[in-house]
Amino acid sequence: MSVGTGSSQSVYPVSPGEETIREAILAVIVDNEPGVLARVVGLISARGYNIESLTVAETDVEKHRSRITIVTRGTPSKVEQIKAQLGRLVPVRRVIDVTAETDALERELALVKIVGKGEQRVEAMRLSGIFRARAVDTTHTSFVFEVTGAREKINAFIDLMRPLGLIEVARTGVLSIRRGPESD
Repeated sequence: MSVGTGSSQSVYPVSPGEETIREAILAVIVDNEPGVLARVVGLISARGYNIESLTVAETDVEKHRSRITIVTRGTPSKVEQIKAQLGRLVPVRRVIDVTAETDALERELALVKIVGKGEQRVEAMRLSGIFRARAVDTTHTSFVFEVTGAREKINAFIDLMRPLGLIEVARTGVLSIRRGPESD
């Protein structure tokens, strides 16, 4: 007999929020020193979670601080557990759950290479204008477009370019920052 909700096979009551796997975007402010990235990534992978996107860069040269932005998926309790464990690592200064922030901006950059001739080239250029993608390289048979925006926008651009001769994509992963005068 199942006591849980819906199609749960557990004999223990499980709240609906615990069953739901959600995407989590975590910004981890760390001391910029050797091995920090390996420790942060190791902590997440040791818990059995996949990192869907990862970006890292030094953000404060004077204080030697870097920002690691990680996109992963998990139940709310598992995401809270990861945040708590990340917060206990010595080089970690702060962990921010960007998905919980109402005033956060998220963007991604992609370089998209298209090879084609004739109508395919014309259509690729037309679509790039709609998506505000910029041609950063062009030859007689190819384009490389730079497109920035939300992941959904980039995914839509890539999907539309597939039949037009898409041969390669390079993406940065998600970047995020809070709106307004506050700093992370």
